[in-house]
Amino acid sequence: MTRGMYHYIKQAWKKPDKKILRNRMVEWRKSQAVVKVDKPLRLDRARTLGYKDKKGFVIARIRILRGGHKRPRPNKGRRSKRLHTRKTLRMNYKWIAEQRTARKFANLEVLNSYLIGKDGKHYFYEVILVDPKRPEIKNDRKMKWITNPKNKKRPMRGLTSSGKKARGLRNKSREIKTRPSLRARGRRGK
Repeated sequence: MTRGMYHYIKQAWKKPDKKILRNRMVEWRKSQAVVKVDKPLRLDRARTLGYKDKKGFVIARIRILRGGHKRPRPNKGRRSKRLHTRKTLRMNYKWIAEQRTARKFANLEVLNSYLIGKDGKHYFYEVILVDPKRPEIKNDRKMKWITNPKNKKRPMRGLTSSGKKARGLRNKSREIKTRPSLRARGRRGK
């Protein structure tokens, strides 16, 4: 059985060369938090998630701080509820990365994202963005769905893959009341 190029790229990313990855992350830390890049670093993963090497597709690398979602301690008054510094959001890091990238590139729509590395302080993701106004995207049979106005600002509404995962929409269950949304569940009093 012959194996293709993407199989070997996938195998290489299962155990990446630590020295090369460390040097890359040193450079990434010095650069800005959200940077547009020419080509995806993990080509196999990008292709799996819908990336094509044609006009209208953009790859952005984003750096996010690790260590929970902290907030400062209040220094005056009695605040029993707000005294803890660690705030546990229902959002995962990937979803936050997609939202920040969407704010930076307001004219593009987020398709998907994937992890490219992490160190003691940061997570690094690559986010696949699509320009819905380009004719190459409008004429693409598999990608023209994203040009529909109802697919605007997908990460802000939790419609990307990581957003749906954080909202608990990956599998249907009657025990966990996540549909139609967590806020609607609260309004129903269930």
